[in-house]
This record gives sequence, structure tokens and C-alpha cells, in this order.
Amino acid sequence: MTQNKSIAVEVAYALPQRQKIIALSVSAGTTAYEAAEKSAITQFFPEINLESAKFGIFGQALGTKGLKPAKQHVLQEGDRVEIYRPLISDPKEVRKRRAERQLKARV
Repeated sequence: MTQNKSIAVEVAYALPQRQKIIALSVSAGTTAYEAAEKSAITQFFPEINLESAKFGIFGQALGTKGLKPAKQHVLQEGDRVEIYRPLISDPKEVRKRRAERQLKARV
């Protein structure tokens, strides 16, 4: 008889005024995406679209820098799955506008 080991993980989502971290036990081999689904975090934040959301583990974005995407990234004991909010504005554009304002202020 094969025994499927459980691991403890967390799923987190934050807004400027409110955050939620859900601790749960999942089977070894569970992906970040599956843990987010199992956490039912969308009951607390219905605006989350798990299909299009960006995910990370402790600040490291999944699907970048050699990390697998959320649907393929297998979790380890103690991992915290972070669901990131969509950007309201492009950080590069914000920096560009700030630099232009500073340049005009010098003149």
C-alpha cells in the first residue's frame, strides 16, 4: 500500500488594505496552481482569475529565471504560494514620467 505524504504550504494574496494567508495541507506533488485552487482564496477575493494570475514562491516569480510556471511548479514543504495583482501601470512608464518631471523642474 502506497502512502501519499502531505506537506504544509500557504497561499497568499494581498491588496493595499487587506491580505489573506491560507495555510493548508496538500499531497506531495501538488503544484502551485493546484494549491491556489484548493485554498479557495477566490471566495475571499473574487476578482482573482487564477488562469491569468501571476504566481510566485517567496518573492520569486514562477515561469521566470528558470522556475517552472505555476501549473508545473511542484511545491515543497513550507512553500508560500503568492498570487500577484495585475500591474495598474507599467513601472518603466512611471519612471520615464518621473524623470521627465525632474528634468523640467531643473530648467
